[in-house]
Amino acid sequence: MRFFSLTKATVFPLACLLLAANATFAEDDTIRRLLYVSSPDAAQTDGRSGKGLMVFDIDNGHKFVRRIDIATFGEGLRGLTGSLASKCLYFSTTSFGLGCFDLETDKVLWEKKFTAGCDRSCVSLDGKRIYAPTGWWTANDEGGFLVVDAHDGTLLKRINVGPKAHNSIATLDGKYIMLGTDNKLTIFDARDDSVIHSISPVGEVGVFPFTVDHAGKFAYVCLGAHVGFDIVDVPTGKLTGRVMAGPQPIAHRTHGVALTPDESELWISDEDGRKLFVFDATRQPPEQKTSVDLSVGGHGWVTFSMDGRFAYCHTPDIFDAKTKQKIGEFKDEHGALVSSSKFIEVHTRNGKVVAVGSEFGLGRK
Repeated sequence: MRFFSLTKATVFPLACLLLAANATFAEDDTIRRLLYVSSPDAAQTDGRSGKGLMVFDIDNGHKFVRRIDIATFGEGLRGLTGSLASKCLYFSTTSFGLGCFDLETDKVLWEKKFTAGCDRSCVSLDGKRIYAPTGWWTANDEGGFLVVDAHDGTLLKRINVGPKAHNSIATLDGKYIMLGTDNKLTIFDARDDSVIHSISPVGEVGVFPFTVDHAGKFAYVCLGAHVGFDIVDVPTGKLTGRVMAGPQPIAHRTHGVALTPDESELWISDEDGRKLFVFDATRQPPEQKTSVDLSVGGHGWVTFSMDGRFAYCHTPDIFDAKTKQKIGEFKDEHGALVSSSKFIEVHTRNGKVVAVGSEFGLGRK
C-alpha cells in the first residue's frame, strides 16, 4: 500500500481548487429567478395589464420588478416559449404573428407574419428551430406545424398533420417534438421531424393541453368534455388509460395539466369549477389526492416554478405547491391583479441568462 504526504506544492493547488468550488457556490447566490408574464392573454379578458411583458421576482414574494412594452402584444398572445441556447423568448400572436425577444438586451429582434398559425409554439433544444402550430382555427387537413428559423423568422418548411393544431412541446432532452391536433397527439423525432407515433383518438373531444415526464415515458392529455386526462405511453404510442376527477364525472372541459418538477404530482385545471385537482403521479394510473380552490374563473392553465415550490395558473393566485395554500397574488405596478396563461421562468446571473423554463408544466425529475 502506498501512502502520500501533503507538501506545500500539493496543498496550495488543492486549496485553490476548494476556494474555486466555494466561489462557484457563492456565485449561485447572485442568481435572480424571474417570472416573465405576458399581457394581454388572447384567451381571456380578465387580468390584463398593458401590452408586453411584466417581470416578477420569484424570490422576493413575486414582487413586480418592471414592465417591457411591446406593441405587438396588443393583438393578444397565443403562446410564449423560450430557449436557453438562444437566450430568447418567442411569442405568437392572434393575427398569425411570430416574434423573437432577446432576454439579455430586452429587444425584439424580429417579427414575422404568416398566412397560417401561430399558436402555442415550441423551440428545439439547440435553439435553432421554432415549431409553430397553425392554430385551432385552421380546421382542415393542412393544419400542422410551421417550422421557422429561430435566428431570423424565415419559414423553413410546413408539416401537415391535421385540423386545429394547437399546443406543442419540445421535450427537455431534445428527443421529441409533440403536437396536439383534433383528437390526435403526434410525436415527432426531433432529429429529422419524422413521425414516430400518431395517437388517435385521444383527449375525448377537441384538442387541449398535454404534458410529458422527463423520461418521455408518459404523456397526459386533457379531456375536452370532462375534468380528467388520458394517459399515453410515449414509446409505444398506445393510449393506456383515462382518469376522471371527482367522485362523479364533472362535465367541464379540462384546460391545463402539469407535472410537478419532481413528477410526484399531476395537477389539472377545472376553470369552470374554479379548481385545480391534484393527483398522486407516483402511481399508474395517477390517483386523486385533493383539490385547490381558485379565486376566479378564466381560460384554464397550470404550471410550476422550476424548483417545484410554487404553482401558477390562469388566475392571479400563487400557491405553495407543497401545502396547497394560496400565498400571494400577481399585481402590477399599480396594485391591480394580473393573470395570464403565458409565462416563462428565467434565471440570470450578472445580467446573463443561465436557465429558461417552459410555459408547460413538464416533468424535470
